[in-house]
Amino acid sequence: MFRGSPTGLDDYVDQALRSGFPEAALNLSTSGRLVWLDSYIDHVVNRDVLAAGEQRDPVRLRRYLEVLGLSTAGLPAESTVYQAAGINQRTADAYDRILAALYLTELVPAWATNRLNRRAKRYLTDPALALAAARVDERSVLRDGDLLGRLIDTFVVAQLRPEVTLLHPHARLHHIRSRDGQEVDVVIDLGGGEVIGIEIKASSAPTARDARHLMWLRDQLGPGFRAGVVFHTGPIPFDLDDRIWALPICALWAGRTG
Repeated sequence: MFRGSPTGLDDYVDQALRSGFPEAALNLSTSGRLVWLDSYIDHVVNRDVLAAGEQRDPVRLRRYLEVLGLSTAGLPAESTVYQAAGINQRTADAYDRILAALYLTELVPAWATNRLNRRAKRYLTDPALALAAARVDERSVLRDGDLLGRLIDTFVVAQLRPEVTLLHPHARLHHIRSRDGQEVDVVIDLGGGEVIGIEIKASSAPTARDARHLMWLRDQLGPGFRAGVVFHTGPIPFDLDDRIWALPICALWAGRTG
């Protein structure tokens, strides 16, 4: 899927929008890839849902996917999501079950302590599919800082899923948002009270300020904090603080062979 090492933000956006679906990723035409993704969404809402034994309105389901695409990697209230799609909670719950069963969406739960907000972080599993569902193109993403951040977050988490499976058989992805404003994009719970904290930035030169929530988590957990990483769109790795490093996003696949 990946062509060499990205050299900046534009390259990472391009990589993210190539998709993880082989049929789309191997099609070198941007327009052809977009057509394929749009057709895939049509197939999901019109056929795959029926094949799963569900009778659902494809127009409303597609509208719900559009809202999910726009809010991928976010923490919107459930009522905000289903009201934006013009459906009720019961219908949204049914759609969520269908889309999760088709491996199109994933909920990343909050890392559980009594001090933390418990709301799950919601992702479309493929960043290119998220943007196709949202009916947004690459130029629009680069103009919208919030949407750009969501795309890069979704892309990195898509790379992390298989890595976490290989890292440790009991490892799980979580996130943190505390009631006093501390947020960590991803927490890899290794079991046994040990975690790796991850922040994801569209910046090419993160600073210690970008790692402040990881520092907070480290100070809260002490020895249980194994490491912190700020993934960024720049070219080089460097230290940010004790047990906290800045790493290029491409470090996630740079060591892969083949």
